[in-house]
Amino acid sequence: QVQLVESGGGLVQAGGSLRLSCAASGCTRSSCYNMGWFRQAPGKEREFVADSNWSGGITSYADSVKGRFTISRDNAKTAVYLQMSSLKPEDTADYYCAARRAGVVAYHYWGQGTQVTVSS
Repeated sequence: QVQLVESGGGLVQAGGSLRLSCAASGCTRSSCYNMGWFRQAPGKEREFVADSNWSGGITSYADSVKGRFTISRDNAKTAVYLQMSSLKPEDTADYYCAARRAGVVAYHYWGQGTQVTVSS
C-alpha cells in the first residue's frame, strides 16, 4: 500500500523560499515510477506543478513555476522534494504529492497536502 505524506509547508514572504518534502512508503519502481507535485489554490481547480521520473533524469514543470521550482528524488526513492524559490503570492495553495505508474497518465496515489502561504 503506497502512502504519501507531505511536509514543509508554511508561511513565507514573497521572494522567499520553501522546501516541500513527500515521504513515500510502499513505493516500488513500478507503482511510483513518476512522482509529482500538484497544487490547489482557494476557489480554483487542482493544477500540475512538477513531475519527475524514477531516476530523476526526466522532469517537467508548469510554465508558471519554471526557473523557480525544482523537483528532486532521493537515491533510495523514498522521498520527493520540491524546492521553491522566488515565491509569489500567487503560489499560495495546498500542495499535494502524487505518484503514478510508468506509461500511465493518471496519478494513482495522493498525499493529504501541505499548505503554503506567500504573503506580499
